[in-house]
Amino acid sequence: MKLCAVLLAAALSWHCGGSRRQPLPTYGQVPSFELTDQTGARFSSSGLNGKIWIAGFIFTNCTGPCPRMSSLMKQVQTATAGRGVELVSITVDPERDTPDVLAAYARRYRAASGWHLLTGAREALHSLKRDTFKLGDVDGSLNHSTRLVLIDGQGRVRGYYGTTDGDGISRLLADLEWLAGA
Repeated sequence: MKLCAVLLAAALSWHCGGSRRQPLPTYGQVPSFELTDQTGARFSSSGLNGKIWIAGFIFTNCTGPCPRMSSLMKQVQTATAGRGVELVSITVDPERDTPDVLAAYARRYRAASGWHLLTGAREALHSLKRDTFKLGDVDGSLNHSTRLVLIDGQGRVRGYYGTTDGDGISRLLADLEWLAGA
């Protein structure tokens, strides 16, 4: 919790420091998609229209970077509570990460209602990861990027943030603040 407060304070002070920022770049447009969420319900990307959201790719039985990524998503969730920011974690292991497995994972990280853990057909996940987010393939190897992606209210990819970088999450929060005020 203390780290969340520090990260949010850093983001806010950087954002409110009085200097005018350059607009964030646009890296691409997220097309409409439909997947299945951790409750087993159909999840349509249309529910994200008009909202700032953050996406990342994980798998639930990962012992490497996924627990850190999910812990950082939890910190972002805490730092942005009540502000309408949505979080989206998409599996790269759809055969094992069923809605029930994703629901247990969501409970483990105390995911609130604005954090969606998604699965679907391998082809749909592959297209999103490779073609939309430019983060590699969903090819059964379970290799995946450890970056989080910031998407604006018009569905445009506006930034990539390393979860192993010392300042990745503080930069993400600062850019999110800038988007919210733009």
